[in-house]
Amino acid sequence: MLAEDAALVREGLAGLLSDRGHTVVGRCGDASELVRLAGELEPDVVVTDIRMPPGFTDEGARAAVSIRATHPHVGILLLSQHVETRTAVRLVGSGGGVGYLLKDRVLDVEDFLDALERVRRGGTALDPVVVSALLRRSAGSPLDALTERERAVLGLMADGRSNAAIARGLRMTERTVETHVGSLLLKLGIESSPDENRRVRAVLAFLEAQRS
Repeated sequence: MLAEDAALVREGLAGLLSDRGHTVVGRCGDASELVRLAGELEPDVVVTDIRMPPGFTDEGARAAVSIRATHPHVGILLLSQHVETRTAVRLVGSGGGVGYLLKDRVLDVEDFLDALERVRRGGTALDPVVVSALLRRSAGSPLDALTERERAVLGLMADGRSNAAIARGLRMTERTVETHVGSLLLKLGIESSPDENRRVRAVLAFLEAQRS
């Protein structure tokens, strides 16, 4: 299901998804309609802009939080032109099946569709720019103890990547990635887990705690 107030963008996304074999069961242009339709149609995934009518602030994000509260099985993929980290933390903390991409990422069709599929399967897809913003706002926290390589690994973890994918992206062995993951989680005081989504939620919850 698509929620986007700009009709051209909404219809363009609908056409793209239909061409790639997805079924668009509903589309709307405001937050209240998004909540109503999501409850009625119960789609696999909701793709929504964060800033929606009538106020164009965070109506889409608040609608997404409401949908997750009543329909936790529905995946949520947020799109935005701006980084709003509190929304990312709150939604990722609600469980798996959550993504947050800047709209520029939609221009890379394969990257966008890969993120959508991960969210549909219950995974996580966070834009690296959002992750970087979270890291920058955590000055004075144990994150300062992380090495540059550990920060790179953390960013890919938050993007929902497996250890194998991280190894390919950073051109290192999986064993090296496992060492970095274990080290950074130890420094952050977070218990290591083979569950990628659980690790991401724990890390983001920790980052939010450092900001509050």
